[in-house]
Amino acid sequence: MSEQTRSGRGSARARLLAAAAECFYDQGVGATGIDTITATAGVAKMSLYNNFAGKDELVLAYLEARHGEWLDLYRHRLTEATDALGRVTAVVDAYVDHAERAHRHGFRGCGLLNAAAELPAGAPGRQLVRRHKEEVEALLAAHLAEVDGVPAGRVADLAEELSFLLEGAMARAGLEGDSRRLHRVRDLTLALVRAAAGEGAR
Repeated sequence: MSEQTRSGRGSARARLLAAAAECFYDQGVGATGIDTITATAGVAKMSLYNNFAGKDELVLAYLEARHGEWLDLYRHRLTEATDALGRVTAVVDAYVDHAERAHRHGFRGCGLLNAAAELPAGAPGRQLVRRHKEEVEALLAAHLAEVDGVPAGRVADLAEELSFLLEGAMARAGLEGDSRRLHRVRDLTLALVRAAAGEGAR
């Protein structure tokens, strides 16, 4: 394959993924057909099949990209953290940043969960979303374990509680179309972690 051909395919793939990100998030996975994706991407339908086996593979690639986007937001916030508590709130702040990004038709909540809700049980996409959520909880646990005073026996339960708060707030924020609930969760996170650390110090 020539360098020009590789570049053209890469460009078409990037345009298709960008179109999928926009259309799947705004309209839903089920409501978005191949024709809509290719029209939004400005490519021929054959370009989609040259880059993906079909819509299912495109959906999976879209979910993988969204996972990567969230990790990028989290890693950026992590660079600003100055202590273990800051690393805990970096996870929450990544959710805030996602909510406050420019969304063409408004913020609709977690794109990963929105898509997973439309996929059948056992679908690879649902498994990917589950792994993402488990990774978020694991990151919370890892950072909580570094907070002075938080008892080791409290870490797993507290990480689970905070992940529940985050997901609930994300659902409400998506319905309301703004980040207020997520800022509230940030405050609750600080309060809960400080309370757990205070209990452990007694």
